Amino acid sequence: MAQFLETLMVVSFGLSWPNSILKSYRARTAKGKSLMFLCLILFGYLCGIAAKLLSSQITYVFVFYILNALMLCVEIGLYFRNRALDRAAEATN
Repeated sequence: MAQFLETLMVVSFGLSWPNSILKSYRARTAKGKSLMFLCLILFGYLCGIAAKLLSSQITYVFVFYILNALMLCVEIGLYFRNRALDRAAEATN
């Protein structure tokens, strides 16, 4: 039951990231995003991945941790792209 609940938690977050990535891509601004927040979530996923590796409990849930961490890396990349776009827009004004 614990693994099932963990799976639901990780999959729920995983379903949120594509929407967030798409919104960040379309918005073309970093306003309203927190790099610290994104990094803390990534740190949490990395800790979850490390825990799975250290406990040798590599199950299908592990794949979702990896996918979520990768999507979060994309989101962080978009943050830096959008921040650069914000700075360029401010420089032209």
